[in-house]
Amino acid sequence: MILMGGSSRQSLVALRGTLDKTISGLASKDCAAISKDLFVALLAVDSSVALRRAFTDPARDAGSKAELLSDLFGGKLGSAAQSLLAATVALRWSSSIQMVDAIEQIAVEAEASAANIDGELDRVHDEIFTFNRLLVENPDLRQAFNTRSDSQERKIDLLNSIFAGKFSAHTVTLLAHAFSGLRGRHVERTVVAYSHAVTERLNRVNAHVRSAVELTDAQKKKLNDALTKYLGQTVHLNVEIDPSVLGGLSVRFEDEIIDGTIINRLAEAGRALAV
Repeated sequence: MILMGGSSRQSLVALRGTLDKTISGLASKDCAAISKDLFVALLAVDSSVALRRAFTDPARDAGSKAELLSDLFGGKLGSAAQSLLAATVALRWSSSIQMVDAIEQIAVEAEASAANIDGELDRVHDEIFTFNRLLVENPDLRQAFNTRSDSQERKIDLLNSIFAGKFSAHTVTLLAHAFSGLRGRHVERTVVAYSHAVTERLNRVNAHVRSAVELTDAQKKKLNDALTKYLGQTVHLNVEIDPSVLGGLSVRFEDEIIDGTIINRLAEAGRALAV
């Protein structure tokens, strides 16, 4: 969804790990509630330069930033979202805008996690892609969602009139958030950004497994259960038979790799001997 470097990139990785822990074992509705709260906070923080600066001011400690969050949102947001926001402002960001980008990223991913629990994440991914293609192919539809003369409520009414009942409720919810939080962007750019964020959550729960031999159903279930417990989300396995690994397994999901293959262990042993 967003390209970051330096401290912001590291902070985003850490924040997404915190999101994983927060949503681990939660029901779909709880993940959706967290997403909704994060979007509320997103709009509030994005609309105020003073707030963004306060939350990214290196001279302020994490405690004072958390206190400011409590003053702003105490009693208005759920505890899980409050904790995620406290984790966000405690991290280092290269710019205040990138901090807001990060909040948007985890807000989208929290709704995508709700879709994953409901078994609809692939569908949401495909539908957002379809919606973006419709915007490209239909200038009138694109103009209707980009115009400033209509209120956000009217745009959301139009969205519901066309797509409610045809798209997943999770897709419609994310698109409605997109129209409410364009943040100075055209709708096409916002939808593409949300598509990337959903893709990242999809990659997070789609594990690519390399094995020298075909796995039995029992082995796949055991591996799936272990990865699901690790991520706290339902994981989908894509198994590739690759004789070059010799034995063991290599598991990759997004930017994480768990490599237990014999070829990797031999390479590690070779490096150790060379020292």
